[in-house]
Amino acid sequence: MAATEAVEPIEVAPERAQLQRVLTLGANDSIRALLMRAGAQLSDAAAAAEMIPPVQEGTSVSVILGRPNGTARTIQRIELKGGLGETIVLTRGGGGFQLHKSQVAVDTSPVRIRGRVGDGLYWTLRAAGASPQAAAQYLGALATEIDVGGDVRPNDRFDLILANRTSGEERQEGTLLYAGLDRVEGTDLQLVRWTANGRSQWINAADVDQPVAQSSGLGWPVPGRITSYFGYRVHPIFRFRRFHSGVDFGARWGSPIVAAADGQVVGAGWAGGYGRQVRIAHGGGVQTSYSHMNQIVASAGSFVRQGQLIGYVGSSGFSTGPHLHYEVIRAGVKVNPLGVRFASTPVVDHRFADAVKSRLNQLMQVGAKRG
Repeated sequence: MAATEAVEPIEVAPERAQLQRVLTLGANDSIRALLMRAGAQLSDAAAAAEMIPPVQEGTSVSVILGRPNGTARTIQRIELKGGLGETIVLTRGGGGFQLHKSQVAVDTSPVRIRGRVGDGLYWTLRAAGASPQAAAQYLGALATEIDVGGDVRPNDRFDLILANRTSGEERQEGTLLYAGLDRVEGTDLQLVRWTANGRSQWINAADVDQPVAQSSGLGWPVPGRITSYFGYRVHPIFRFRRFHSGVDFGARWGSPIVAAADGQVVGAGWAGGYGRQVRIAHGGGVQTSYSHMNQIVASAGSFVRQGQLIGYVGSSGFSTGPHLHYEVIRAGVKVNPLGVRFASTPVVDHRFADAVKSRLNQLMQVGAKRG
């Protein structure tokens, strides 16, 4: 409203003894820059920034400023959230700033979300409390076993378990640990996240103790033509006649290499003259090996299916150029890969199966949050 005749002008407005401001740490921002935007003097902002540990973008920072020293003000108090459940307070004392941290207990119990699929799985997951990231992880896990678009029915029931950290009203959602689907039509899924050698994969605990399915023949491990067959030849490096114990495929650097048949990876790493090599056991005393890789994707101990990516073509070890040296070993003897056929031999790692089932039993104890 406009001023009335009752308003009396004053010559000098009193300086406020303190100012309190709340700012948010932005992208590519710094505590020092934020404090200077609040009106703090440079020396105080720099000293405080040195003492405060790194915090995430979006953190709210409360600043109390004292009387001005020139155009800027001294910092009296700073308060902000550190990690989950942690509060950081910086106060001005007689000898400078003092840092105080307080920590509230953090609950690390996983969160479970269950419900009926209904008309749309993604939106049902969201309505049940799953974040967009959790819903996407769940759909991705199911996609390793089924066609999510065509194999999920409205009366199927979803079940997912997420790592979680909670402190008071704060919550940090973690990665998906379990993806279950009780199906009206088809086999139920009990997918457990399994980490080995730094790599994660989904293991279906519902059939982990079943024999690994064996194919009746070997697939082509890499797109390319055969440049050297099994048998004696003149070695391209050593220049003398030598037995060639596998088949060489000519392929471009970085071409994908896939498993020739279902099995378990029993070796993945450097193998002397063979360079980077992956070895897969297929049961019945049969193994395949893939050598001279540029990069290995498969991890030792993991199970792979026929056609699954295990690495990329390179020229590591004793090699004159990018290619795949592919071998088949039966009962410890290297045989011609082009003449191998598989028998249907059960392959079960009982220790691995027991470990997966034990992990599943632990996860099934998690309390439910029903959608």
